Amino acid sequence: MRSLRTAAIAVIVLAPTIAQGQTVADAEAGKKLALNVCAQCHFVAESQTTIPRSDAPPFDEIAADPAVTELGLRVFLQTPHRNMPDLHLSRQETDDVIGFILNMKAQAGGK
Repeated sequence: MRSLRTAAIAVIVLAPTIAQGQTVADAEAGKKLALNVCAQCHFVAESQTTIPRSDAPPFDEIAADPAVTELGLRVFLQTPHRNMPDLHLSRQETDDVIGFILNMKAQAGGK
């Protein structure tokens, strides 16, 4: 009983601190950003007007990959890659693009 009370107090005290550092992903903003930035190389959505590079995986394939996770996408987007420009996305932009891809994954029936 005492440890349960201690845990509850810790959650009450720490929750505001934890929540302050978090951002909420906006999948629609992520789609718009992807269409403006990522679609120069990737196939992002039917509505895009640019022709993507053949060596850049389409977003629907990325979303369909069972190994793709939020953490994996975050690490990938924050790590320079040989064939991908260094985008310098803000934390919110990163969250939004990840939210868009994970939304695609959920709509396709993935986790």
